[in-house]
Amino acid sequence: MKRYQDYAILLLRIAMALGFLSAVLSRLGLLGRQSSGWENFLAYTEQVNSFLPKSLIPTIAIVSTFLESLFAVLLLIGYQTRKTAIGASMLTFLFALAMTYSFGIKDPLDYSVFVFSMGAFLLSTTDKYQWSLDEYLLKN
Repeated sequence: MKRYQDYAILLLRIAMALGFLSAVLSRLGLLGRQSSGWENFLAYTEQVNSFLPKSLIPTIAIVSTFLESLFAVLLLIGYQTRKTAIGASMLTFLFALAMTYSFGIKDPLDYSVFVFSMGAFLLSTTDKYQWSLDEYLLKN
């Protein structure tokens, strides 16, 4: 049974990393016609954070893009996985709360933002991360 849990944790790490990576690549225009682009992302960031001053939107967009990129890389290689998962959980939970405030509860539920956040939280509670840089560094 333990081996299945190890695979599940690995797949959760990869799925979360790819989720962050896809969002970042899209807003940077690196997914071709399927990209949303930076301007669309700024407009969406403003809608989601409708309760904040408009002057903060570019900063929020840049910081969230940086953090999502960092989380994607760290989750893929499995480095500082617990801390990364906590950060990912907090970032996505704040996103879910902002979506809820600005659009109502349906959008974050439809897009599984709470599920993503709690998946990251669950990942942070794991004792050991098989097939990760964390595990390699612990052994050496």
